[in-house]
Amino acid sequence: MCGIIGIFNAKKGMIEKGLELMQNRGIDGKKIDKLSDLTIGHRLHSIVNKVPQPLKGEGIFVANCEIYNWERLNKGFNLQAKNDADVIFKLLEQKPVEEVLKLLDGVYAFAYYKNGELILARDILGVKPLFYDRKTFAFASEKKALLGLGFEAIEELNPRKLLKNKELIDRPFFEIEPEHKEDYKTIKEKTKLFFVNAIKKRIPKAKIGVLFSGGVDSTIIAKVLLDLGIEFTCYTAGFWEDETKEPEDIVYAKKVAEYLNLNLEVKYIQRKEVEKYIKKVVPLIEDANAVKVSVALPFYVAAEMAKEDDVKVMFSGLGSEEIFAGYQRHKEAIDVNKECLHGLKMMYERDLYRDDVVTMDNNVELRLPFLDKELVEYALKIPAKYKLDEDKDKIIIREIAKEVGVPEYIAERKKRAAQYGSRFDNAIKKLAKGKRVDYLKTFLKKPNLKLGVLFSSGKDSSYALWTMKKMNYDISCLITLQSKNKSSWMFHTPNINLASLQAEAANIPIIIQETEGEKEKELKDLKTALEKAKKEYEIDGIVTGALYSTYQRDRIEKIAEELQLKVFSPLWHINQEKEMRQLLDEGFDIILSSIAAEGLDKSWVGRKVTQEDVDKLVELNKKIGLNIAGEGGEFESLVLDAPFFKKKIEITESKIIDEGNVAHFIVEKAELG
Repeated sequence: MCGIIGIFNAKKGMIEKGLELMQNRGIDGKKIDKLSDLTIGHRLHSIVNKVPQPLKGEGIFVANCEIYNWERLNKGFNLQAKNDADVIFKLLEQKPVEEVLKLLDGVYAFAYYKNGELILARDILGVKPLFYDRKTFAFASEKKALLGLGFEAIEELNPRKLLKNKELIDRPFFEIEPEHKEDYKTIKEKTKLFFVNAIKKRIPKAKIGVLFSGGVDSTIIAKVLLDLGIEFTCYTAGFWEDETKEPEDIVYAKKVAEYLNLNLEVKYIQRKEVEKYIKKVVPLIEDANAVKVSVALPFYVAAEMAKEDDVKVMFSGLGSEEIFAGYQRHKEAIDVNKECLHGLKMMYERDLYRDDVVTMDNNVELRLPFLDKELVEYALKIPAKYKLDEDKDKIIIREIAKEVGVPEYIAERKKRAAQYGSRFDNAIKKLAKGKRVDYLKTFLKKPNLKLGVLFSSGKDSSYALWTMKKMNYDISCLITLQSKNKSSWMFHTPNINLASLQAEAANIPIIIQETEGEKEKELKDLKTALEKAKKEYEIDGIVTGALYSTYQRDRIEKIAEELQLKVFSPLWHINQEKEMRQLLDEGFDIILSSIAAEGLDKSWVGRKVTQEDVDKLVELNKKIGLNIAGEGGEFESLVLDAPFFKKKIEITESKIIDEGNVAHFIVEKAELG
């Protein structure tokens, strides 16, 4: 992994400063060069031959890449290239970028400039990071490098986009159809071959480490490396004080390391040391999200140990959960492989940048065999029944693990999120005294990203807003669609006119977009609203209150991707009872504005929802299957007060329209109290 940067019409010293801000992305060399009005720089982390960049010919090229088929391409096209970056460069000198990208097997982020045309591209999953400033135009491997140079209109290049002369061009992603028709034995054998090959192609001529949790994913990587005769060291870390239990990940890591005779290094971090690491990690990952920080901490400590051992490459099991259905949301999904595909699309923002900067800060390169292009392509078409059932997830990879010699108690070990298995989540709670976000924000100068919220006036969008705000995201505006069609497929309609009053109560600007509410056509109005939000408030992404509706989520994400906006759905597949109780516990005042279900009548509308009401909804769920959070259309809600409101909403005039099992609470007049 390396660091790249480029600036048009750069002022003196800018590129040098940018490279200094990314100094840990490469200590094997740095170089600056210029072609016409573009100056570019490169920091080298050398794995395959030490070839200084930028590379110059008819065009100029800079890359952060690991291309596993570079030698075959070099020979096949008679390129006489010295390494993988040189192969990409020489291919781009001869062929259109779209053709070149189809040839590459590996991970990359690069810039190529020729005849006044700049091309930016990264691998399709986004393992290698790349950011750019959309106004004055500059690019870099890390956002903080651009921020440190004073750029403000910064976007992360969506991996599924190619930026060509400032125009975003769609790139094809993976498919989930047609499903494989072979029998399970054949599918399992092919999956194993793809997985072993994914590891083989990633083995460098350098010292190797494995991020080791004692779970099935890291253990199967270690076992395959062991069988291939590769020397490596496993690294694990956890928070442990005398009065607490030893971290679960360390317990399992030690046990399986002894069983397989693995070289394992363990580091225990006590409370007095945790804050030292938090001070490093939060600015590094540019995020105060408590989950991201507590996942990054054990990884950082492990990478630090690897650095001390002169390890150049670290293997990680990241990606297994997504391709083999290892999360609860996969169990609850109607279409398992579609949910896998969706998760892969989100990984570049959620996981990959965090893990990249954590390893690179320790001069260690990250390699992810579960995100191998060929393996992902195959795994996404494995029938869901071979991935999970009611009792077990990741069935096929667990079976493969046992076949290659992973002990059964590890192969069948249930998923334990890194923050819990390492107990770093517990450490942050102790240091923060229950106020994790407020505590973590003190280590970050700026909010994470600027976001707009698709705001309906109801509980879900309000709670999604509050969830993201607590994670230190800047809520820059609300975006409300007012539909003339009361039966809109996409948008909440009861008392939607109160959204502007809620925006005033929260002191957050609002964009209101009217729509006729015609199915599918209303999406054009949504796109118009998002375009306005991006232009007026320079948002980086949007927040949705989606719980289970793939109809809404898929359409919102398609439009957002067209506009280069990230999408956050923090309530996706949240337990419905948990959501309702947390809303009330955290101080939301909610009324039901309409009901349409057996077991509910007009007595439910227009009054504040209580915990006793949630008890009744739980009983109705058990009795007739009613959705506790109204996700099946059983009721709609209106928020009168929330933790982010500055003032409460007081209803002064209203009426109820009663139609039996259908009733509507109409707010005729309301004001801020």
